[in-house]
Formats: sequence, structure tokens, C-alpha cells
Amino acid sequence: MKKPNLLVVFADQWRNTARGLHNPQIATPNMDRFAEEAFSTDQAVSGCPLCSPYRSELLTGRRAVHTGVIGNCMTGYDMCLSPDELCISQVLKESGYRTGYIGKWHLDSPELNSGSQPLSGAEGWDGYTPPGKKRHGFEYWHAYNAWNDHLHMHYWEESCEKIFTNLWSPVHETDKALEFMERRKKESFALFLSWNPPHPPFEKIPEKYYDLYRDLEPDYSPNVEGDRFDNQTGEPGFKSRKELDEAVRCYYAAVTGLDEQFGRIITWLKENELYDQTIVLLTADHGEHLGAHGYVGKHTWYEESINVPFLLRYPEKIPVGRNDISIETVDIFPTLLGLMDIAIPPSVEGRCLADWLICGKRPENEAVYSSAYISRDIFLEAYREKGLDPKRSGWRCIRTPEYKYVIEKGYLPEDVPRYLLFNRKADPYEINPLISNSPWEHSLMAQMHRRLIKHLEETGDLIKLE
Repeated sequence: MKKPNLLVVFADQWRNTARGLHNPQIATPNMDRFAEEAFSTDQAVSGCPLCSPYRSELLTGRRAVHTGVIGNCMTGYDMCLSPDELCISQVLKESGYRTGYIGKWHLDSPELNSGSQPLSGAEGWDGYTPPGKKRHGFEYWHAYNAWNDHLHMHYWEESCEKIFTNLWSPVHETDKALEFMERRKKESFALFLSWNPPHPPFEKIPEKYYDLYRDLEPDYSPNVEGDRFDNQTGEPGFKSRKELDEAVRCYYAAVTGLDEQFGRIITWLKENELYDQTIVLLTADHGEHLGAHGYVGKHTWYEESINVPFLLRYPEKIPVGRNDISIETVDIFPTLLGLMDIAIPPSVEGRCLADWLICGKRPENEAVYSSAYISRDIFLEAYREKGLDPKRSGWRCIRTPEYKYVIEKGYLPEDVPRYLLFNRKADPYEINPLISNSPWEHSLMAQMHRRLIKHLEETGDLIKLE
């Protein structure tokens, strides 16, 4: 009997509420229809809401603090996924699957870290990942490391020669995904498709999608206030509400473009009678603030940053409908293998939630965790100058159905920790947290603090609180 196929489609910087089901200003008919035919949860959390750390957690089932990819793989710093890490792609290949990766990789060290003129012509954070251990069992490869010119992209396959396209990157990558599945439809395949949009630059989108939103006046949630919107880590963002409005239009347009590409994939699966024989996961690496709490970008504990779409279809085992089970990134690897009846390697740190998805129930005392560490050069240098461990920086978060509790150390060695408690039911926009310089002054905060610290001690993800 043929094993089920696996198709994992994930977008970059796509927040959970940026779908028609949650926001009537956004047109996503194909994704909305898929949600009606699949399992979904609105409680999926990015374990480390930044591009490279998320990818390391997705593929290894291990937390970023243990893969070592605590920040983006960028020039000047030797931060990349070790060739010795065991990834889900290797397990699937060893189980007889034809494996493929298409799109943004962002787990390799930029080639400029090794020389000023790489043969591949790679610039910035980009790089050619040659065949071998650094591809972690992916046989078919049509990818790049990190590049954001969505309308004029390039890729590499088996040689260091760039492959150029003038198609919007999700269109081209979907074309390649359909080609991959067409060639392997009589075999069992496992394909990871990584779209870069709606990641900035927001304006790099086809006109036909932007035209749908050209005259839109965005409806903002109550937590979007002010007229200046920067990244939480200090990089400049938008100087006015007018600039934010335009970014929102472009962002929505990109999501609608992704919806059209996703529709093409589902149509192909149905036409080839593979829809019910393919496990399809649609998700994202992290979200985007779009002005919420005065921020743009990601890398915070707010819902706009950590809450991502999670739609999973496998009708042979998973009942259709919303379950709202809490899922974090490291749970994806073991859960997929559990659904595929493949043994989970002992290196995996996440939970296998397959049985819960199958029975349609949720565990008691649910909790998921998210973390962030310093990743900008100015912060890394500050820690390096003092001889301190950058893995003990940033913030840690525990999120239950009722509450969210955050320990924020900050990004500079001299930053003083603060503690935040959110009531998720009474304050869904996270406007009025309880903030304290000590977790022991409030009983509920103390309870959540103990629970988070216990998790950090068990996982070895310590944060400096002195």
C-alpha cells in the first residue's frame, strides 16, 4: 500500500489573523475553503518568531537554543544549522520518500562569510547550499538562502550557477512544486514549499493583487495606536499612519496572491486524485505586527508575532473542524511522523500530538512556549565585549488558553528584567498587562513564573535574571 504523501507549505511573516475567516478585508477564498475541509487551530505558536530559528525548530523538532540557531543566519556571524543535525527530511528519505525543498532556506551560513567573491555570485545573507549533508536529506533542491527581491528572484539546484526568474517568487515556486509532484505522483513524496512573501519588502507584489486593495482603508484593531511604527529590536519602520496603511494594503495583496497559489496546488491534488492521499499542512514561520503595539515586524511575544495559521488535512485520520489545541513549532516534526506511522527519533524535543488530533480532544493543562534571543549585530557585540552568553538574553514566554506570561530580559547586558502577565480572555488585544519588576508580588504571576522557570530548567533554556 502506498504511503501518504506529505506537503508542508509555509509562508514567511504571515500572521494567523491575515485570512478571510478572521478578517473580511482580506480575500483568501482557497484557504478558507481548505479550512472547511481540514483540521485547524487558532492556537499555534512560533517557538522562536524569527526566520532562521523557526526553520531550525521545524526541521529538527529541537528548540533553537539547542540547535544553536538563535538568530538569523547572517553575514559576520557563524550561525547556521549544523550538518550533523537530524532533520525530518532525512527520516522521510530513509523511510522511502522522495524528498524536495523549494524556496527560502535561510539555514546556511551566507557565502560572504567564507570569501568576498563566491563562485555562486551570492550577495548579502544569501548563499548556495551544495548537495550533501547541509541539505539534510532533501533530494530535489530549488532554493536560495536569504534574498528578498520577490519579483526578480534567483535559485540554485545542483550547481553554483544561479537560476533566474522574473515571476513573483510564490508563482515560480508553486510552478516548481507542481512539477515536482507531477514527476513523483506514482511514488510517495515529501515536499516542503517555503514562500517568502508576505515578508518585506511589502511593495514587491504583482499589480493584479495590489489593484484589489489600492483604495482600501484598513480596519485596525484597538492595539494599533500612534503614528510611528518601528521594530521592537530597534530597526526603523514606518514614520506615519499613511505609510502603515500602504504597507497593510501590500501585505493583504501578498496574502491574496499566496491564496491563489495555494488554490493551484489543491486543484492539482484533486485532479490527480491525490488530495485524500496527501497530508497537507499550511502554516507560517511567524507573524507580523502591522502597527500593533506600535511595532512592525516580529520577534515579540505578542499574538501578532507568535500566533500563526495552522491548517492540516489528512482525512484518513484527522477529523475536520477546529480543535484549538495548542501547538508549538517543535511539535510539528513528531506529530507529522506520528500521523505517518514513522518512528520518532530520540533527538526530537517536541510532543507528538497525533493521537489528540485523531480523537479530536485537547490535553489538560495545555501550555506552549516561545522564546527570542539577541540576533542583531549591535546586541551580539555588546554581549561579546562582556564575555556573556547571548543565549541567556531576550525573552521567554508561556502561553496557556487563559494566560500568557513573559520574562523579558532585553537585548543588552545591562537591561533589567521585567515580568508581564496577560489575561487572554479578558484582554484579547493584550493592551493591559500586569507589569512588575518582581514576579513574586502577585500570586497568579508567581504561579506562572514557577511554571515557566520549571520548563526553562527542564529544557536548559536559562535566562539571566540577576
